[in-house]
Amino acid sequence: MAKPVEALYPVYLRWSAEDEAWISEVPDLPGCIADGDTREAALRAAEEAVRLWLEVARMEGRDIPPPSNVAACASGKFLVRLPRTLHHRLQVMAEAEGVSLNQLVLSLLAANEAKRRISER
Repeated sequence: MAKPVEALYPVYLRWSAEDEAWISEVPDLPGCIADGDTREAALRAAEEAVRLWLEVARMEGRDIPPPSNVAACASGKFLVRLPRTLHHRLQVMAEAEGVSLNQLVLSLLAANEAKRRISER
């Protein structure tokens, strides 16, 4: 079964301390923003906002942009320049852990992202 078109648009979530809510934004559709008390509620609200945005655009005869292809935008690979001292420390850590430098950096980034997400709850 095909996904509804609303589910194809990427949604970006962020916590807003000012609003004390999760903000969901659909960058492909200008002005398409929603919120919710939880991440899940903000995502559900975003799906409804996309549905309404598309409905109004169709009624007004406006062009509807296609959903962006996140996979085409982000390859999962990028080059980072860093100080030699940090590079060396990371190499030493990777060797001590018995993993590649790439695997070590990935795990450190993932741990930091998880910590950030937990602190935003």
